Amino acid sequence: MSDPRYPIGKYEPRPFSENQKKTWLNELRHLPAELEHAIRNLDVAQLQTPYRDGGWTIHQLVHHVADSHMNAYIRIKLGLTENNPVIKSYEEKRWAELADVQLLPVNISVTLLHALHTRWYEAIKDLSELQWNRTVIYPLNQKETSLWWLLGLYAWHGRHHVAHILTFREKNGY
Repeated sequence: MSDPRYPIGKYEPRPFSENQKKTWLNELRHLPAELEHAIRNLDVAQLQTPYRDGGWTIHQLVHHVADSHMNAYIRIKLGLTENNPVIKSYEEKRWAELADVQLLPVNISVTLLHALHTRWYEAIKDLSELQWNRTVIYPLNQKETSLWWLLGLYAWHGRHHVAHILTFREKNGY
């Protein structure tokens, strides 16, 4: 049986190619609609149910995707405009416990993701391979990470969490 934490597997980086770039950009571009579709018609009780044993609720998960992708957008823009900047990490588990996540409906984050991904896609759709090779530094391990690696990671991240929701729905007959 596959690991329920990784319904589509773990992120696997790929070398730069125009075809891979197109695929990942399209995944980012369409994530808000895919996420919106994945949660369609779930009621409040279903949204407040963990998507897997030991996992966040669907409600927290949707807000997490927005939090994560806002950070990603900023990280990529920093990488495009500064030389090898140290990017900020954040305590995602603690963010999932804050009042905005606890109190606001998921449609707030879905709406935010539609706007964010429109801007994000427009900012990066025409980047050259040289620009994708620009780097940022993660503070925890002081490792240089390319913007290309980040693009792949966040394209995977969106698909990963949509798969969590779809697996939850299938498992529970929703």
